[in-house]
Amino acid sequence: MRSFLFVPGDSTRKYESAKKTAADALILDLEDSIAPDQKVVARGITRQMLDQRGPAQKLYIRVNALDTDMTLGDLAAVMSGRPDGIVLPKCAGATDVNKLALYLDAFEAAFGIELGTTRIVTVATETARAVLKILDFENMSPRLWGMMWGAEDLAASLGATRNRTDGRYHSPFILARDLCLLGATAAGVVAIDTIATDINDLDALKAEAITARQDGFQAKVVIHPKHVDIVNAAFMPTDEEVAWAQRVVAVFAGNPSGVAKMDGKMLDKPHLRAAEKILAARGR
Repeated sequence: MRSFLFVPGDSTRKYESAKKTAADALILDLEDSIAPDQKVVARGITRQMLDQRGPAQKLYIRVNALDTDMTLGDLAAVMSGRPDGIVLPKCAGATDVNKLALYLDAFEAAFGIELGTTRIVTVATETARAVLKILDFENMSPRLWGMMWGAEDLAASLGATRNRTDGRYHSPFILARDLCLLGATAAGVVAIDTIATDINDLDALKAEAITARQDGFQAKVVIHPKHVDIVNAAFMPTDEEVAWAQRVVAVFAGNPSGVAKMDGKMLDKPHLRAAEKILAARGR
C-alpha cells in the first residue's frame, strides 16, 4: 500500500473519478468532508459505493469520531458492504481502538463477515491528548493495521494560528509526525503520512512524499486524484536502492554468521532486514 485517496462519502461523481486512479485504497469519508445536515444521506450513498467497487482498490470508511455519538450509526449503515477497513479519527490510544474493535466484532457477526477481517487505521494526532497516547499500544486489538498523522485538526486542538510556514511544519507538528512514525513502528503497523494541502504544488508533494518514505513511512494519504501517481512513484524504491538490496541479500546468502562485509563496510542483520523490505516493496 502506497496511496490512500480521500473521497467525500456523498459524491458519486468524485467516487467514479477516484476509481479510475491508481490509488491503492480509497477512503470514503463520512467525517470532515460531509456537512452536518448531510451525514445520514452520506451513509446511504457510501453504502452504494461499496457495492460499486472495482476489483483492485481497497475501500476504507472514515467514520465520525467516537465522541460524536455517530460512530455506531455509520457502522450500521456501511458494514453490510464489507469495507476493507475503518479509519477512526480523533483516536486516543488503545482504549479507542479496542472500543471500535468490539463494535466491529458485533457487526461482522451480524453480517456474516469473517471475524477480525475488517482493519482499523487510526488518525493518531488530531488532538493533544491523542498525540500523548500514540505510544499507548499495549494490549491493543490486532485489528489495528495502520496509524496516520494529520496536522489540520491538531492546529485547532492546540489553538495554533498555523501549522507551517513556507512549507515547513512548526515544531509541535513535527513532533506529532515523528511520534506517529515511532508509535506505528513500535506497534508493528503501517505508518501513513499526512496529506499535502496545496493541491497544485506538485513539486512540494513529490519532495514531501520522498522524504516520508526515506524516514520510514510506508504510505501517504492524498486529497486529489492528480496526487496519486506522484505518491505511488515516490513510495517505490529506486533502481539504485534495489540494486543495493539485491547485493546485500546475496552477500548474506553466502554468509550465515549474521555479519557480512560489502564495499569495505560491515553489514549486520538490520541491513539485511532493510534490504528485504526494499525488495518486498519493489515487488508490489
